[in-house]
Amino acid sequence: MAAPVYKRVLLKLSGEMLGGEQGYGIDPVTITSIANEIKEVVQCGVELALVIGGGNIFRGLAASSKGMDRASADYMGMLATMINALAMQDALEHLEVDTRVQSAIAMQEVAEPYIRRRAIRHLEKGRVVIFGAGTGNPYFTTDTAASLRAMEIGADVIMKGTKVDGVYTADPKKDSQAVKYRSLTYIDVLRKGLQVMDATAVSLCMDNSLPIVVFDVTTGGNVKRVVFGEEIGTIVKGE
Repeated sequence: MAAPVYKRVLLKLSGEMLGGEQGYGIDPVTITSIANEIKEVVQCGVELALVIGGGNIFRGLAASSKGMDRASADYMGMLATMINALAMQDALEHLEVDTRVQSAIAMQEVAEPYIRRRAIRHLEKGRVVIFGAGTGNPYFTTDTAASLRAMEIGADVIMKGTKVDGVYTADPKKDSQAVKYRSLTYIDVLRKGLQVMDATAVSLCMDNSLPIVVFDVTTGGNVKRVVFGEEIGTIVKGE
């Protein structure tokens, strides 16, 4: 079997992914399916870290648009990501995958504090590290948290798992003429306002030449295919 192309990866999932078909709450079948994908990749010797959004439970930006204080709403969103992190930890440990949750907000009863060197050590020992509570700061999305943590742990790539098999010129579910991009530059994404990750996250990746692969995580085996270098989804990189 060929060796993995990426040795250390950060997998970014939206909270809605854990909600399954309903899109909210935590669907046990969906979270177990994703956990199985992660286990398969870890067994190949890949070091994997995870950032999960909280949109299936609470979306800070949506709440602030309805009058809630933005900082308060964002902190609530960070707590929602911790619920997802603990649920994913449970799903992985049921499959006998060693897992650690690190939180950017202190909550020592349920998670370790985020410590960069400790996170790297866990990865080197083959543990999956789940980063919760975003960056620990309001006004930053979990996309930005994913970019930041990927840089800090020295990841080779950010893998953004979505329900669509890449980035398109328009929403393929609404526009049958939408064309899929195989490859994009960071500047393309920023200029065209493509919904890959938010502008702060993309800019961070551009400044540090960290590639982003956007792919369909709902198709079985896709996480492993990306890690082994198969050209599925859309890759965002430099010129």
